Amino acid sequence: MRGLSILAAFIGGAVVGAAAGVLFAPEKGEETRSKIAEALRKKGIKLSRTEMDELVDEITDAQEEA
Repeated sequence: MRGLSILAAFIGGAVVGAAAGVLFAPEKGEETRSKIAEALRKKGIKLSRTEMDELVDEITDAQEEA
């Protein structure tokens, strides 16, 4: 059970880190969201438009706090 939570934390951190890197690239928001969605789809993660917007907002908030 502990190994599974460590793996989930690692994957979550990798996704957030990759998304944060893409968010800070000098591109339009729509292009950025498309890149994040594509990267997640390649990993087998499917998010709705609303879930994607929430993820982007969470990443943005975390970066502003840091």
